[in-house]
Amino acid sequence: MVRHGRYYVYMVECATGTYYSGFTKDLEKRLTLHESGNGAKYLRGKSPVRLMYVKEYRYYKNACRAEGELKKLTRKQKEELVRTFMKTSAVKSGSSGRDGIRWG
Repeated sequence: MVRHGRYYVYMVECATGTYYSGFTKDLEKRLTLHESGNGAKYLRGKSPVRLMYVKEYRYYKNACRAEGELKKLTRKQKEELVRTFMKTSAVKSGSSGRDGIRWG
């Protein structure tokens, strides 16, 4: 069975300066969960979080694979990915993003 739709692989920066990566079908809802402390256990007590990177995928399997690859990156590689993403993204740092998404 092929699951398709909209899947998002994302990375947030915690108030502690650490990065957390995940994937979801509903990015805004997931970010709200992370902010409230009801999302990933790792993020509890580390809010606020800022969205630093996001990429959309059509297929669930591709999003799962991409999340795994993102989690394997070193801190330095993640920082470079964020820098590149922020430069190429139409949404600049500190502004409100597409669909009301808060960007880093």
